[in-house]
Amino acid sequence: MNQMTGAFPVDTAVAANFRLLQDVDVKLTVEIGSTSLSLRELLALGEGSVIELDRQADELLDVFVNGTLIGRGEVVTVGDRFGVKMTELVSPDKAGGAR
Repeated sequence: MNQMTGAFPVDTAVAANFRLLQDVDVKLTVEIGSTSLSLRELLALGEGSVIELDRQADELLDVFVNGTLIGRGEVVTVGDRFGVKMTELVSPDKAGGAR
């Protein structure tokens, strides 16, 4: 037996709602790594400064949508730009909230 939402089966209503949301813009962020600096260290940075991050060079990058982790990937080049090749998607129950 199929559940009903108004006059439409649930599956049809969900599909219709999803189609409505497909064109909504979201912010995709790729995080290479992070570090903590004192204000003194931050102010001492200049052109050519190197900041060591908390991630190994061969580790995957974290990919966030609106602050929620959705997967991991690796850097690729697309022409003269950088891109991310998605290698792993995070299941919704493990994605957690904002970072």
